[in-house]
Amino acid sequence: MAALGDGVDALARESGFSGVVSVDRGGVPVFANAYGLADRRHHVANTLETRFGIASGTKGLTALTAISLIEHGALSLSTTARSVLGRDLPLIDERVTVEHLLAHRSGIGDYFDEDAGGEITDYQLTLPAHELSTTEAYLPVLDGYPAKFPPGERFSYCNSGYVVLALIAERVAGQPFHQLVRDRVCTPADMCDTEFLRSDELPPGTATGYLPIEGVYRTNVFHLPVRGSGDGGIYSTAGDISALWRALFAGRIVSRDWVATMTRPHSDVPSKGRRYGLGFWLHASNDTVMLTGYDAGVSFRSVHDPQACLTHTVLSNTSDGAWKISRYLDQNPVPESE
Repeated sequence: MAALGDGVDALARESGFSGVVSVDRGGVPVFANAYGLADRRHHVANTLETRFGIASGTKGLTALTAISLIEHGALSLSTTARSVLGRDLPLIDERVTVEHLLAHRSGIGDYFDEDAGGEITDYQLTLPAHELSTTEAYLPVLDGYPAKFPPGERFSYCNSGYVVLALIAERVAGQPFHQLVRDRVCTPADMCDTEFLRSDELPPGTATGYLPIEGVYRTNVFHLPVRGSGDGGIYSTAGDISALWRALFAGRIVSRDWVATMTRPHSDVPSKGRRYGLGFWLHASNDTVMLTGYDAGVSFRSVHDPQACLTHTVLSNTSDGAWKISRYLDQNPVPESE
């Protein structure tokens, strides 16, 4: 393990990495280290316990929340979005189901269409960031985007679809989405440090997201909703992400049968060299499962091999920080004897 640690340390120094790198087997640390600053203004260092935004890594928790509601009879995969939305978001096809949304096969128009290309900092919210503190508040942001294709036709990654899932979940459960994620995912997984925090009141021990603009690192506070929803925005730690994988495959969040359904390929995504299940990215040819998040001032990737019970997680409070180290860990797997 010394070689792996030395390699990560060298790459972190070379790239100016800011964040946390963790490798564990069955929850037992193999390698873990923190680098850089959580708060540049006050020179506060990142630690292994620092909470980071995980952007679209949130989608896995949203999917688990929806599946938990299905297990308890409040929803089904065939529930249509229209049956819950009523007259809201009229451009969503009446045939779109919860399964379509989970699998990114709904075809609905996306408020932040990543297929359109451009820099991650190019997108501008159509409402002031501070107004987006609840899922219902996202309705004006989601509205007005025509469908891209008929439901079920193909895969197209869709941020709007996961906010719609959050909206559906809280309407059928009669509880705010943030509370549903806490009660149905974080609590059974013992993820004590995972929460939808407001970016304008981050508590101690939380990393501020940074992006370089004209040679100066500025915070991401004006680039993202003040509080996330179903498509992204939760904060977590390396330890909590490891706990999530263990709880998931132990059947403590949803049943093992549902875990098998969620981690079964529902789409091939050749452009990404991966496949997709329900809420989780899948390796192109083996059982490895992934969560990935990328946004202004946020980069995150966690890879879990359920057969070897091996996890590596990279969290960064910069837009591109996680990728070099995560690729290095992909290319330098931990030997089974370690």
